[in-house]
Amino acid sequence: MIQTNYNPDVLTCLANLSNDEVFTPPTLVNDILDLLPQELWSNPNATFLDPVTKSGVFLREIAKRLMKGLESQIPDKQERINHIFSKQVYGIAITELTSLLSRRSVYCSKTANGKYSICETFTNEQGNVHYKRMQHTWQGGKCTYCGASQEVYDRDDALETYAYPLIHTKNPEKIFNMKFDVIVGNPPYQLSDGGAQMSASPVYHKFIQQAKKLNPRYLSMIIPARWYNGGKGLDDFRAEMLKDTRLAELHDFPDTSDCFPGLNIRGGVCYFLWDREHKDDCKITSHKGDRVREPVMRPLLEKGMDVFVRYNEAISILKKVQRLKEKSFSEIVSSRKPFGLATNFSGFKKNKEGTNNILLYRFGDNGYISDTKIERNNSFVNEWKVFVPYSSPGDDSYPHLILSKPIVAGKNTCCTETYLLIGPFANEKRAKNVAGYMTTIFFRFMILLAKSTQHITQKNYNFVPLQDFEEGWTDDKLFSKYDISNDEVEFIKTLIRPMDISYE
Repeated sequence: MIQTNYNPDVLTCLANLSNDEVFTPPTLVNDILDLLPQELWSNPNATFLDPVTKSGVFLREIAKRLMKGLESQIPDKQERINHIFSKQVYGIAITELTSLLSRRSVYCSKTANGKYSICETFTNEQGNVHYKRMQHTWQGGKCTYCGASQEVYDRDDALETYAYPLIHTKNPEKIFNMKFDVIVGNPPYQLSDGGAQMSASPVYHKFIQQAKKLNPRYLSMIIPARWYNGGKGLDDFRAEMLKDTRLAELHDFPDTSDCFPGLNIRGGVCYFLWDREHKDDCKITSHKGDRVREPVMRPLLEKGMDVFVRYNEAISILKKVQRLKEKSFSEIVSSRKPFGLATNFSGFKKNKEGTNNILLYRFGDNGYISDTKIERNNSFVNEWKVFVPYSSPGDDSYPHLILSKPIVAGKNTCCTETYLLIGPFANEKRAKNVAGYMTTIFFRFMILLAKSTQHITQKNYNFVPLQDFEEGWTDDKLFSKYDISNDEVEFIKTLIRPMDISYE
């Protein structure tokens, strides 16, 4: 039978502004609001702020809960509406467009004091959803507040500056001149920093740091999960978050599409509850598709670690591996640009000729260069080694590959920044045994524990133990060596896809 009275929620139908400014689905908003204590919704004095409002969905859903929770205290519906919107619910829009959209969602009118506004008390157009056009503060080609590129964002007055109000002030408390019990939202994720290949710097952490300056009772935001392991500009923020015992609850989504259908934010996303009075372990819940794993109370920062291990089931496996106190595989992994040659290096020949006799592995067809082009690690050219792509293959769907195929590189070879170098090794046998080890499910699982972005750097190999490469390694040998149980093996296999590669 055809349903004729279907009335869709328009906020479920919005296209995202970009992968960096993502509209939050109403169902997800309510999952986040469910983290807050129930008694807040019946407190007529509780105040709520979304400092990064885009569609107004957080403010709208908060207001709906307050409308129900305050019904017995303020029975008159219009009086209740006036009270909630004028004294309890506040927002800071990220652009002029989103300020209009938010007011339309919250007040049913793009102007708070307009003819169709459901709130009768406002005498100005903005109401409690504020927007002020801000300017970046340029110094050395970058904004001193957010790190945006002057080349990209120093724009005509008719265009958006993307100088978000909350993070372009030293005194965020002066925006409303009041205290907030709850700060909640979905901040912009990054801004172009003017670097090569559309390079961008994260900004979401700046919103969290500014929100904390307002000293709310509760703070909850949904953000990319890249901060778990640091990343560009995030090392200090990671350390700050992982040592903060006020983080009471964390919900982790390794696959972004489980939160935002159709989006692929590498490393996934998470939302959290920061409770000013909480001083204990964090309740951590992992989500995968429709499955919600059993929550676990544990420290965000396990003893002896400096990154967050997102999978609760992985902690016991990691401890078994670390019990043997072996050296880390990262000791034989190079930093980026092992030979000093950028990805876009063009000083190569297609064919071997004259002094151009060193085989260059690069993105696209390989080529040949002379030793004069090599900027560092010249001694590695004539050694056996393994090259592995710096970027991981595919997206964040499960199970992962984690690594592209490792390449056993003989003597008289080098590579561009596309690859990291593993080695060098004394002979071909050892190089092949290393490459074989890198294709095991065990090896790639250990990388996954320290990986939260598309790129796999030297430090992402920290949890991988170094082996004796006079012998070959298989998953069966490794699972036996580290006493990995059958249940643990099955868990690992839900995350890591086999690689059918032989180096015999």
